[in-house]
Amino acid sequence: MLVVEAKRVVERRDTATPLQHLNAAADEHPGSRGVVAARYLSPPVRKRLSEAGLSYIDATGNINLNVSQPGLYIADRGADHDPWRGPGRPRGTLKGAPAAKIVRALLDHERSWAIRELIDVADVSTGSTYRVIEFLESENLATRTSSGAVVVPDWVPLLRRWSEDYGFVRSSRVTRWIAPRGLPDLMRRAGDNPTQYAITGTLAAATWAPYAPARSAMIYTTDAEHTAQLWDLRPADAGANVMLAEPENDVVFVRTLTDASGLTIAAPPQVAVDLMTGPGRSPSEAEELLDWMARHESSWRKQ
Repeated sequence: MLVVEAKRVVERRDTATPLQHLNAAADEHPGSRGVVAARYLSPPVRKRLSEAGLSYIDATGNINLNVSQPGLYIADRGADHDPWRGPGRPRGTLKGAPAAKIVRALLDHERSWAIRELIDVADVSTGSTYRVIEFLESENLATRTSSGAVVVPDWVPLLRRWSEDYGFVRSSRVTRWIAPRGLPDLMRRAGDNPTQYAITGTLAAATWAPYAPARSAMIYTTDAEHTAQLWDLRPADAGANVMLAEPENDVVFVRTLTDASGLTIAAPPQVAVDLMTGPGRSPSEAEELLDWMARHESSWRKQ
C-alpha cells in the first residue's frame, strides 16, 4: 500500500514534517510505503527523501517509487531546477560571484551577521544578498535569529553545498603549463616575482594538512600569460604540472594568507572547495583538509 503526502512545495528544511507524518502512517499500516508528491522536488530534497527510505514524485517527472511488495520499482529524472520559480524568488543555485562572495564571508567568519554587515563585508548588492540568504534558509544551511541576524549552524554542509555549484575548473579559465625545473623552483619564482596570485589545491593544503607530496600546482592569477612568463612556464597540451586559473570573480584573492616562505595562499575554505572539485586525488585531499579545519576552527575562522 502507498501512503502519499502531497504538498505544493517541499524545501530541504521542511522534510522533517512529511517524514514524521509518513513514518506515523507506516506504523498504522505495516508494509506500506511512504511517497512524497509535490509540484517540484530539488536534488537535495530528493536525496534526503531517498536516504529516509521514502519514495517521491513531482510534476516535472522526477520519480523514485520503490515498493518491495508486490515488487515495483519506477525511477525517472525530470527537472533539476524549479520551472515555476519566478523573478524575485530565492535563488535556486550558489553559482556566480554574488553567491561565492556571500558564502566565503559566512565560511570565513564565525559570527552572526546583520544583513547590512554581510553586504559590506561580501561587497554584494542588497538584492543579491537577500536572494542568497533566502536560498540558504530554504536549504537549512543558514537561519535567522529573532532580531533578523544571519547565522550558519554548521559550516561543513554549507561548504559541501557550495561545491555543487562552484568548481576550480568550472568557475575559472584554466590553462595548463609545465614548470621545467619542477615545483620547488616554481615556488621560488612565485616568491621572487611580484604578481597577483593565490596558491590553492595540494600545495596550499600542505600548509595545514599535508596529505602527500604535490605532483601538480593549482594557482589563481589575474593574467595567466603574464604570470607564466614571469615564472618561466611552458605551454603544455600533455604532461602539465601547473594549472593557472583566471577566476570569474576576485573572491579567491580575499582573505589570503602568507606562509613561512612568503608565498600567497588562498583561504582554507577556498582551498577546500577547490580540492573538492579538483582533478585526481584532490577530493580525498579535501577530506583531510576538512578534518583539520574541523579540529582547528578557531585558527582560521575569524570572529
